[in-house]
Amino acid sequence: MKLKTLLSLAALLLIINTAFGQTSPLPANEVLNNALKKAKAEKKSVLLVFHASWCGWCRKMDASLNDPAVKPYFDKNYIIADIVVYESKGKENLENPGAADLLKKYNNADQGLPTWLVFDAKGSLIADSQMRPEGVAQTAKGENVGCPAKKEEVAYFVSTLKKSSKLTEKELGAITTVFRKNEVGH
Repeated sequence: MKLKTLLSLAALLLIINTAFGQTSPLPANEVLNNALKKAKAEKKSVLLVFHASWCGWCRKMDASLNDPAVKPYFDKNYIIADIVVYESKGKENLENPGAADLLKKYNNADQGLPTWLVFDAKGSLIADSQMRPEGVAQTAKGENVGCPAKKEEVAYFVSTLKKSSKLTEKELGAITTVFRKNEVGH
């Protein structure tokens, strides 16, 4: 009888620990606000990247940003924050609450993944991952470059980095080289 009670108690503790041990992702607005606070303190910009576990291009974006040849450049100039959105059925618990709403707020809903936004330390949107023709307003829909790979996509990404950082031409060249490797057959 004592063994049965002890096993029942152990099972109950395991269930409670599992239930309370799981942490929910932070709300998307909180992720952005935390990144902005850190960016302000460190005099950097924020690169906010929206991704999902099923997205292969999201993994390429993450790998490119963390490539040892360029990671120090990003770390010196940006606070990079990740937000999970549009997860597949059964994995919705991985999403940051409010992520889809944040994409809508910045006119980037339904653009595919990854999607990225660049903010200055004051919270003003500098650029997003939508490539638009020259002179077209940022509020107009463009074409999402996602993880830049093609020559024109990488050029757009680099132009965004120029506007939002103190990266040198040499550093931007290294970033171009890393991201160009994402193009199939390049």
